[in-house]
Amino acid sequence: MLRECFYHTSVSNWAYAYDKDTIHLRIRTKRDDVEEVFVVTGDKYDWERTKADYEMFNISSDSLFDYWEAHVKPRYKRLSYGFRLRSGDEYAWMVELGIYDEQPYPPSGYYDFPYIHENDMHSAPEWAKEAIFYQIVPERFANGDTSNDPDHTEPWGGQPTNDNFFGGDLQGIMDHLDYLGDLGINAIYLTPVFEAPSNHKYDTVDYRKVDPHFGDNALLKKLVGKCHDLGIRVMLDAVFNHCSDQFTPFQDVLTHGKYSIYADWFIIREYPLEVKDGVPTYGTFGFYGNMPKFNTSNPDVKKYLLSVAEYWIKEIKIDGWRLDVANEVDHEFWRDFRKIVKAANPEAYIVGEVWNDSLKWLLGDQFDSVMNYPFSEKVLQFFDDPNMDGSNFADSIGFLQMRYPQQTNEVIFNLLNSHDTPRVLTRMNGDKRKQKLCVVFLLTYIGTPCIYYGDEVGLTGGQDPDCRKCMEWDIGRQDRELYDFYKWLIALRKNNKALRRGFFRFLKADQNDSRIIYERIDSDSHFTIWMNNTDQTTWLSHPMETNDWKDALSGEDVPPVDGVMHIRLDEFGYRILYRKLNK
Repeated sequence: MLRECFYHTSVSNWAYAYDKDTIHLRIRTKRDDVEEVFVVTGDKYDWERTKADYEMFNISSDSLFDYWEAHVKPRYKRLSYGFRLRSGDEYAWMVELGIYDEQPYPPSGYYDFPYIHENDMHSAPEWAKEAIFYQIVPERFANGDTSNDPDHTEPWGGQPTNDNFFGGDLQGIMDHLDYLGDLGINAIYLTPVFEAPSNHKYDTVDYRKVDPHFGDNALLKKLVGKCHDLGIRVMLDAVFNHCSDQFTPFQDVLTHGKYSIYADWFIIREYPLEVKDGVPTYGTFGFYGNMPKFNTSNPDVKKYLLSVAEYWIKEIKIDGWRLDVANEVDHEFWRDFRKIVKAANPEAYIVGEVWNDSLKWLLGDQFDSVMNYPFSEKVLQFFDDPNMDGSNFADSIGFLQMRYPQQTNEVIFNLLNSHDTPRVLTRMNGDKRKQKLCVVFLLTYIGTPCIYYGDEVGLTGGQDPDCRKCMEWDIGRQDRELYDFYKWLIALRKNNKALRRGFFRFLKADQNDSRIIYERIDSDSHFTIWMNNTDQTTWLSHPMETNDWKDALSGEDVPPVDGVMHIRLDEFGYRILYRKLNK
């Protein structure tokens, strides 16, 4: 065994409390190197009476490593432990003090999980595990009230630019709640709705006021209420990293310079405040001089922004916050943010915009989830790039799964595209078959899926601003077959807990082969998803022990032959099979 590849640490995603009774333990080994792993456990105060061994299971792999996991329920909520690893006749014991050929005398030098404290656990809202989100850019979804249109509003459906307007508003969203209900979504994510000069509203001027071109606070409260009546949650977008240069405190600094009472609200390197050779003399989002960065370590800034977060939760009854540029705000701010938001609504869902490994925000003291752009990139790459085979794809997904604890993976905000990226149909070069494969994976995978408005009717779009086109409301111009496909998959996920909370595993993901099979399974049902990511009709085969499988779309029986299931798939085709376990 290559001992240099053994890895475990008794914190974060390697050893954590999953619930008030259960500790999840993980260990890493070289891929295909170790045959068996047991975790050797006991109570440090009475090892002999409490000792127990738990078999660990290889739950995931990437290109270099295997990852093993065991779920331990210590009788007294505390645990000392080590690992026994075997390959053939070779054994190794790994504890905190090192790796040995024989078992060290326990519990001295063993790993230690001192105690399961419920208030230290990372717990996300249960409803987020059931949610299927639909992201809406209000300015581009529907114009329900022309009386509040901005000057020079352009005809609906025109080509989006960085600064044009089409008149979308909150009334437009309210007018189409029946559409959202028919599609089957049960949660909405709205990009910023607060007063701002831009069409995207990520440059806030007034954090307590709905932009007049969208409506007003009362209309937003009415919209949220109607959504709740329909069983739809509402998450708003907050920009606490930066604001607009028209924000009143920043205007005061522009006027009074270092003598302004708000001078310390911002990150100022030198006066006067100006842009020199494209670089502002003050902190900004990127190098955009019109979006000055907050000094969130300033007590007055923190107090102001946290009061904003609390206000919309309490007064408008929103169900959560998506946090823009969250990785550029200090961790202490987000810890206090979580306390304020969860005190106002313990079931609020907090999603940070972080594009990279986000573990340090997902340890239970800051966010519930993050926008999972690494997931979207790997899914889009697999279904678009012929050079990425099933083995590469499975390795990538396995690597992402091991980044976070299980309870985080259960509510990770999975998406294929957003207001910041090209649309999925465009990424698939207009091939609707490939788009469907992406969506099947999204809606049958672990986590909280989000659909970007218009994807379900065939909207296309490249990089921002092209990805922010107006929603297509002319049924004759909508792809209704694609809409029905989305609707069916959404219903399938909603009606089957295994697709939301079940165990995930690849059954087939081979080198030099772009055909994959994976499963989702819980105590009630078992799904297998078969995908042909090639331009040739093919047959896929896999051993199946029972003959009670059905097609999820047609309901027809699909029996195996001599214990092997044979499935014919068209080019870029898929099939979903299921069986009930409790009949």
